[in-house]
Amino acid sequence: MQALATPSRVRILGRLRESACSVGELAEAIGMEQSAVSHQLRLLRHLGLVVGERQGRRIVYALHDSHVADLLDQAVFHIEPLRLGYPEPIEEAS
Repeated sequence: MQALATPSRVRILGRLRESACSVGELAEAIGMEQSAVSHQLRLLRHLGLVVGERQGRRIVYALHDSHVADLLDQAVFHIEPLRLGYPEPIEEAS
């Protein structure tokens, strides 16, 4: 859960959920400096949520596996009602 405590890490994971990409592509997609993205990726790698694969001179990052995407989906599902200002949990449609 530490990884989801910072909005920038959530944005990075959300972008990587779409597809693998390099630090530069991530920085451009989420509007952060490359050095800041690299720092967050180091932490996410240490936590086992992302993996990096060298492709020539660059490293392409991806989510570790589908469980990370599931974790991200569940976190957003639980946080979204609070962000929208709903004080009580919303019942999931059956």
